[in-house]
Amino acid sequence: MNASHSSLVGPRAADLQLSVPQARLRLRDEGSGPAVVLIHGWTLDLQMWDPLVRLLCDSFRLIRFDRRGFGLSSGQPSLALDIADVRAICAHLRLPRVALVGMSQGARVAAHLAAESPELVSGVVFDGPPAGIRSEAMLLGEEIPVGEYRELIRAGNLEQFRNAWSQHPLARLHTTHAPTRELLQRMLQRYGASDLRESAANPPLAPVRIESIHQPALVISGELDLPSRTRAADALCDGLPACTRAIVPGAGHLPSLDNPVLYSALLRRFLQPLAT
Repeated sequence: MNASHSSLVGPRAADLQLSVPQARLRLRDEGSGPAVVLIHGWTLDLQMWDPLVRLLCDSFRLIRFDRRGFGLSSGQPSLALDIADVRAICAHLRLPRVALVGMSQGARVAAHLAAESPELVSGVVFDGPPAGIRSEAMLLGEEIPVGEYRELIRAGNLEQFRNAWSQHPLARLHTTHAPTRELLQRMLQRYGASDLRESAANPPLAPVRIESIHQPALVISGELDLPSRTRAADALCDGLPACTRAIVPGAGHLPSLDNPVLYSALLRRFLQPLAT
């Protein structure tokens, strides 16, 4: 077994359920120590964090959830409501202060929470952030052929969409580890594409004033991620008052899956001082 994936095998944690306005969220609460909330990206769900949780649950309390409309959570996808959902999860679990890890689309949620709720957020990790964090730029932007995918979904070609999306650089793994590749495929099978199917668009998020995020921040990119994402991550880190930049070698847009051991080591090094 690849050394970077040696901790993938382990017992499955119990799913919890939390009712929030217009949705019911699936979540998991594992480990002990300082609390960290993990926010997944588009078409994924809480199980993208499986390797990370197994590597860090000895030192941190890790809370992860399926964003509404993804995985096994109900409701219509909405970034604005994701922000409210994280606050609801923290209130439900009585977490007065947490660190955040936001991956790709989830990085926008983390940015808003860090800027708007400094009393709640002790630090924030941005993993493969999109350029749209600092503006009202389209959520998926020009990197993804959203119109083409939307046409496939509305024509009832969900499997054709999944096949096309699985070949996109933002959804492609570089590891050859079979269980990891199977994990990703199971997540893509759970994605129901309700955000592509619905004609009513959610209100866009307001721009985030990045310079107002004064908490410690870590910006992570995979070495093999899209150049546009690397540029966006560089620009984000340049604009943050307290930022550390990190590159995960041999990884694409999914570094927590491509290289979980190095990814978890980066998080451990960043998160531990926040608890002191």
